[in-house]
Amino acid sequence: MENNVLLAVNGTLMRGLELNPNMTKVGGVFVREDSTDAHYRLWTINDRHPGMIRVSQGGNNVSLEIWSLPPASFATLLSSEPAGLSIGKVKLQNGSEMLGVLAEPWLVEGQTEITGTGGWRQYTGHHHTA
Repeated sequence: MENNVLLAVNGTLMRGLELNPNMTKVGGVFVREDSTDAHYRLWTINDRHPGMIRVSQGGNNVSLEIWSLPPASFATLLSSEPAGLSIGKVKLQNGSEMLGVLAEPWLVEGQTEITGTGGWRQYTGHHHTA
């Protein structure tokens, strides 16, 4: 595991959610829960998955999960992600940076912003009963 890469995820790749099997299938191992710094905005993309973008103003902390992945599995994992999501640098609450899943700006156009909820789990918890 020492050569593994950490990846911050903010949506359906998280534990117990729809695409989590894609994460575990490529050897992903859950490390911890964390949060971005207060410079991110989050949208729901047709209530299927979130899209997160870093902004200079008007952002919030967004809940994340940190996963450890074998480097070779990144391409497999990313190819199974919905269109418009990409891997970029995400700044965590403690100021460190790591790779994470971000949205391309076109993806969130015309979608509902859910930044105020604090994260995808919190948003979906308001709309779905367990």
